[in-house]
Amino acid sequence: MLAKFFSYQNTILSKYIRRNLLLYFSGIIFIIGLLVFGNQVVLTVQESVEYGIPFKELIPLVGFNMLRDIPIILSLALFLSIIITISQLYKNSEAVIMNSIGLNDKNFIQVIQPIILLSFTIVFFLTVFAVPWAKQQKSYAEDKTLNASEFSFISEGKFESFKDGDIVFYASESDKTNNPGEQNMEEVFIYANNNNMPVIVLASEATKYSNSQTKSEFLRLRDGFRYEGLPGNQNIKILDFDQYDLEIVSGDAKESVLNFSEIEEKTTIQLIIDGGFLSIAELQWRVSQPISIFILSVLGVLLGKSSPRTGKGINLIIGLMIFLLYNNSLLIAKSSMETEQLSPYFGMWPVHLFLVILIIIFYQYREGNFTYFLDKISFFNYKEKKNVKLTK
Repeated sequence: MLAKFFSYQNTILSKYIRRNLLLYFSGIIFIIGLLVFGNQVVLTVQESVEYGIPFKELIPLVGFNMLRDIPIILSLALFLSIIITISQLYKNSEAVIMNSIGLNDKNFIQVIQPIILLSFTIVFFLTVFAVPWAKQQKSYAEDKTLNASEFSFISEGKFESFKDGDIVFYASESDKTNNPGEQNMEEVFIYANNNNMPVIVLASEATKYSNSQTKSEFLRLRDGFRYEGLPGNQNIKILDFDQYDLEIVSGDAKESVLNFSEIEEKTTIQLIIDGGFLSIAELQWRVSQPISIFILSVLGVLLGKSSPRTGKGINLIIGLMIFLLYNNSLLIAKSSMETEQLSPYFGMWPVHLFLVILIIIFYQYREGNFTYFLDKISFFNYKEKKNVKLTK
C-alpha cells in the first residue's frame, strides 16, 4: 500500500492536473505573499518614523519576517490551490468523465503527490532550519539597529502608556546620556493608577534607567509633587519630593518575553537536548507545520469535489475556515504547553488526530460506506421496518 501511494503517475491527464495546480499555487502564493510583504513594509515604515530609525536599517527585518511567514503561506496556498483545481475539474464536468473511467479521490492524490512531497520538503527545511536562523538573525539585527540609531525608549512631546495603560507618561524634552540605556527628560507629567486611586506626578527632571539585577525599567524623578486622589477630595494626599523612583516596566515581564524569543531562536538539535516545556512546545510546532501539508492536501481533494450547481467559492470559504481553526488550535495547544497547562505527551497530536478522523469520516460518507453501516444498525432502520406490512 505504501508503494502504491508513492507511485508516480506521468500520464497526459496527470500533467494536465499538475499544471493547473501549479498555476493556481503560484498565483495564490504571489497574492498572499504580496499582502504579507506590504503589511511588513507598512509596519517597518511606522517604526522608522516613530523611533527615528533609518528605513534602510530596517529593511533586513522585513526579509526575516517574510522568511518566518513562508511556511504558513505555502501551507495555505497549497490547500486552497488543491481545492480550486479539483473543483474546477468538477465544474467543467472533466472530473465526471475521469470518475467514469475509474479515477477517484485516491487517484487525484497520487497525481498531485510530487507537488505535495516537494512542498513538504520545503516547509520541513524552513521550519526546522531556516526559520530559527531567520529569527536569530532578526534578533541580532534589531539589537544592532537600536544600539546604532538615535532611538530613545521614551519620545519627547508625546504621551506614552506603560503597564497596559496603568501609567501614562509625557516629557517635553528628552536626550540620551553617555550610559547605555539611560535617558534624561525635563518637565515630566505622569498619570498612574494605584489600586483604583488616580495618582498624578509632576517633576522638573527625570532619568530613565535599568536595574541590572531585576532587569526592570525605572524613572528617577527629581524636584516634584505627587498627588493621590481626585481634585476637591478631602482625602487627597500631596507629597513634595526631591527624588522618587517609579517602575514602568517589570523585569519579570521582560524576562518572560526574552525566554520565548530565545526558544524560538534555538536550533532544532538544541531543543531536543534541552527537553523543557518551552522547547517541546516549539519542537512540536516546527514538526506540525510539515505534517499539516499532508493532512490539508488530502482534505483539499475531498473539499474540491463539487457539483456544477454548487455556489461558487463555497468550498474555498469552508476550506479557509477549517485552515484557520486548525492553525489556531495548534497555536492554543502550543501556548498551553508553554504555560505547563497541557502535558507534552499530548501536545498538538490530538489536533492532528482529530482532523485525520474527520477526514476519514468525511471520505467514508462520500463513498457511501458511512450510510451503509448506519443502515445495518437496527435503531436507524427501525422506522423503515415498522412500515413493512405482512402479506399472505
